[in-house]
Amino acid sequence: MKGKTIVITGAANGIGKAWALGFQKENANVIAADIDSSRLESLANQGVTTAEVDVRDPQQISELLNKAQNETGRVDILFNNAGIAFGPTLEKSADGQFEDHIAVHLFGCIYGMRSAIPVMRAQGSGRIINTISRNAEVDVPGTSAYSAAKAAIWAASRVAARETSDADILINMLIPGPTNTKIWGKDRPELQSPETTFPTAKMLATLPPGGPTGKVFWDQKEYRLFDSNNDIHKAR
Repeated sequence: MKGKTIVITGAANGIGKAWALGFQKENANVIAADIDSSRLESLANQGVTTAEVDVRDPQQISELLNKAQNETGRVDILFNNAGIAFGPTLEKSADGQFEDHIAVHLFGCIYGMRSAIPVMRAQGSGRIINTISRNAEVDVPGTSAYSAAKAAIWAASRVAARETSDADILINMLIPGPTNTKIWGKDRPELQSPETTFPTAKMLATLPPGGPTGKVFWDQKEYRLFDSNNDIHKAR
């Protein structure tokens, strides 16, 4: 990873923070972006380049990618990872609450891909990894916006992967699995630590030319979302 430029959104805590620190140890040029400037300070104190960014704003995403390119000359890997916690049931959602959830998860991802792909085409290669979830295919109460966003990310990522198949740009998705992060609203020590997800993130960031694209991965293995043979469906 030495010399590679990696941009990670949603990097101030949890999974994104674990990836930022993991890639920094691999000697990559990491730019950690998040709306939470106070939590970014801990990364900055550890030598990681940080940027306060609201992924709901396409201009801020564009400026983030420009910052990475201007400071390092490249954008090799982009992790679209920004997200927010589950919401209320649909009938109890306030006006704009569902839409805001979609804006953070889905549009943040779309803006990231749209800004990164031209840069990666110009430099001849690139890897994009979008954080997704099995919630896309299940009906857990209180996750209507979250699940809708993740399902849409799956669809958009697959199309973008096909659209960039003429170049060495691989676009894949990563399911972290149940992880102890603030998305739960409380400490969940029985769940895996964010660091557990780093090997899959590294695997997707270092895929060779001609590697898989438009696929979903979980624990370094391909996961076929919406497959009726998945255990998550058999259990219902």
